[in-house]
Amino acid sequence: MPSDTAKRGAPRAPHRALLKAAGYTDWEIERPWVGVVNAANAIIPGHTHLGRLTEAVKAGVYAAGGLPLEFPVIGVCDGLAMNHAGMRYSLPSRDLIADSVEIMARAHALDALVLVTNCDKIVPGMAMAAARLDLPALILSGGPMLAGRHRGRPVDLSSVFEAVGAHAAGRMDPHELEALAEDACPGCGSCAGMFTANTMNCLMEALGLALPGNGTIPAVHAARERLAKDAGRQIMTLLERDLRPRRILTPGAFDNAVAVDLALGGSTNSALHLPAIAAAAGITLPLDRFDDIGRRCPHLCAMSPGGPHHLEDLHAAGGVRGVMARLAEGGLLDQRALTVTGLSVEENLHHTGEIDPRIIRPLANPVHAEGGIAVLRGNLAPEGAVVKQAAVAPEMRRHEGPARIFDGEEAASAAILGGEIRPGDVVVIRYEGPRGGPGMREMLTPTAALAGRGLDASVALVTDGRFSGATRGAAIGHVAPEAAAGGPLALVREQDRIRVDIPARRLDLLVADDELARRRREGLPPPRPTESSLLERYRAAVSSAPRGAVLETPGAPS
Repeated sequence: MPSDTAKRGAPRAPHRALLKAAGYTDWEIERPWVGVVNAANAIIPGHTHLGRLTEAVKAGVYAAGGLPLEFPVIGVCDGLAMNHAGMRYSLPSRDLIADSVEIMARAHALDALVLVTNCDKIVPGMAMAAARLDLPALILSGGPMLAGRHRGRPVDLSSVFEAVGAHAAGRMDPHELEALAEDACPGCGSCAGMFTANTMNCLMEALGLALPGNGTIPAVHAARERLAKDAGRQIMTLLERDLRPRRILTPGAFDNAVAVDLALGGSTNSALHLPAIAAAAGITLPLDRFDDIGRRCPHLCAMSPGGPHHLEDLHAAGGVRGVMARLAEGGLLDQRALTVTGLSVEENLHHTGEIDPRIIRPLANPVHAEGGIAVLRGNLAPEGAVVKQAAVAPEMRRHEGPARIFDGEEAASAAILGGEIRPGDVVVIRYEGPRGGPGMREMLTPTAALAGRGLDASVALVTDGRFSGATRGAAIGHVAPEAAAGGPLALVREQDRIRVDIPARRLDLLVADDELARRRREGLPPPRPTESSLLERYRAAVSSAPRGAVLETPGAPS
């Protein structure tokens, strides 16, 4: 085991002395060393309770004969970072988290890892580290927040963001807005809808990196703490069997995750994070794979923000295992794939309980015949763009309108909230991609403002940035090549016509090629300065959105 290199023999007496200074006995030092990565902090509501779960994991590890060695990682709350410069740091934090786990695990010769996480970039950052290190590893999420209740109806964070738009339009008074903010988020956990955090936590189950229940057991349920103890015990079984992430993270496992994502109507951010995790495992997951699978994999769950249900409802209905059982009925899963239970997907599904067909719909009666995410191409997005088609109003699946151009999120948000956007417009927000932002900001404020003003069924939004999983409406993101890389989005002018055709998977700028060539000869603006050495390093190394916005090694083939 790796830890033997740091603890055995006379040359390692100084190492043992340091461990004894930390309070460990000889017989503890001889145990396998299990890193327990604790993403707890006092800022992110999905992480405030992770200290308690980490203690439960450590108890499970200790009871099963391991030595749990806890260490922390950072995290960004995307909700708190939304709509200001802080959001530029969210996506870069994913790679910093993966790097910090690698540093701790390699520097201290750890034998295995349990990664305790919950929210948007922290989950994929942990999974990237697991794939990269290829030590026995298991991911444990902190679980979803319960939905709030306001005036007798379920609400969540997206309800408050949309209420800001309603308030700006004069449709909600300030007292009602504050009352909603009081009720929307009732306690700890990842925000209650099928937003990015919950999407990724569910996909950890589908990938096989997490135990059943990881994605849906509510944060405040005692079952979450029991799951944490089981995770601590199970990592010792994985270590004994030498079952490592790269045996689990096969192409079939990634296809399973994509299928579950599309059945759930999950966040478009999965189209960034799954390719990044795959790359860390030495696998290529092209953007078109989402569309290929989505053409035959139906959307089965009407989850918030595109539907009425929340994670607690999905859990009661059968959870991720219930969704996978439905997909297996149609031959839409690779059931041979291994998981951290030590069993195959097929064997895990033998333990599926009763499935509520009102929430996890049968294949013969889906919410939509196609999966929740569509990939668009055209002369405005030659390398692709993504849209959460499960959250698009039927009348907006095809749309043509005049472009309203904004070189950054703040200007677009101000225009929407100020009543400058009219039905039929196509809002274009550019220079917000991985390089242009830099950091590819998540833009819930403008999309929620459109919804709050009642424009989500008449206005499209197109960007090289990305969206929150809480976004709904004809919001098309990840447009590639991005504007900062000279993509066609940089050439769009005010009032140009843009055509969106989701059924045909098209996104086109209705401007002649010779006119676009003339505009390109006029030149493009230089990158905006950031006054941040971290963001400038990120800008220099980050790849395109279709490739997962991963950091590239200098000199490595692209």
